[in-house]
Amino acid sequence: MEISPWVMSAVLASAILHASWNVLLKASRDPQLDTVATNLMRGLLASVAVLWLPLPAQAAWPWIVASALVHIAYFHLLARAYQEGEMTFAYPIMRGGGPLISALAAVMLFDEHLGASQVLALVLICGGILAFATLASREPARFSSALRFALANAVVIAAYTLIDAQGVRLSGAAFSYVLWFFVLNGLTQGGVGLWRDATPVLRYVRAHWLRACMGALCSIGAYGTALWAMTQAPVALVACLRETAVVFGAVFAALFLGERLTRKKIFASTLVLLGLLSLRLPSDFF
Repeated sequence: MEISPWVMSAVLASAILHASWNVLLKASRDPQLDTVATNLMRGLLASVAVLWLPLPAQAAWPWIVASALVHIAYFHLLARAYQEGEMTFAYPIMRGGGPLISALAAVMLFDEHLGASQVLALVLICGGILAFATLASREPARFSSALRFALANAVVIAAYTLIDAQGVRLSGAAFSYVLWFFVLNGLTQGGVGLWRDATPVLRYVRAHWLRACMGALCSIGAYGTALWAMTQAPVALVACLRETAVVFGAVFAALFLGERLTRKKIFASTLVLLGLLSLRLPSDFF
């Protein structure tokens, strides 16, 4: 099964949106509070939008709940990774390790079969993404800590990718699935944040509601588009293609966060782009 130009374009747009809200998160003064504020705003926006959409099929609800619970770990690890390391270090490890694990699992669990050109694309893209992570650090302790959080989150990303791939296919309505996920995610993430310490959370939301709203819109668009694409193309290819967000993330981090775009990062970007070209080759090209 190949991926159409329309689906490819949609997933690339999803990658740009995903990188954008991660830049917003990394630029915040407190990533932990920012994740709670953004999740609360996502839940609020999604709770309004679901009123205009049909409910997901009953079979999808256990998967929506499971995804919301797994995302508690995801957002905690994401914030900790950004507290300890640069975006151009942590982001590629998280986003690169996730599809590498989920692609292999999708082949086993969903009986998906990839052609030679698609396997090459997966290897090139994941190789390029992981190459971003081979950077030296002047602070070995923080480097080690950021690495642990990023690697742990790669496993979590693989888990929720597989959960959502199955759930969205059972839902019969991809965008309803996504929005109901964000409603539950807002309740769980907001509930955990408020339970831990409500005062700083409410203060942060009042002071940074516009930033939280921007992050919420970017992430809803990014996640919704990616899950819709999983109903149109193999999970392994969509998951891998979506992780080209690290290329956009590297550029955005250089432009807006002052992080250096080195030759090694440019080389890694080239590998990812070669992988994209390989996706457009016929399955029996080799």
